[in-house]
Amino acid sequence: MSDDNIIKFQRPKPKKEPRTITLGTRNALIWLAVIGAVALVWAYFQFVSPPS
Repeated sequence: MSDDNIIKFQRPKPKKEPRTITLGTRNALIWLAVIGAVALVWAYFQFVSPPS
């Protein structure tokens, strides 16, 4: 026998709240990006650019 016409009552699954970035985490990511950019610029001038 087919159970296709039976309605199953179930609680709706709770929706997950999107995670928000805290101020401390945002500042840490900004500082890491700045330090990474400085490191990349240093590496470029140290190893790639032709000597002047």
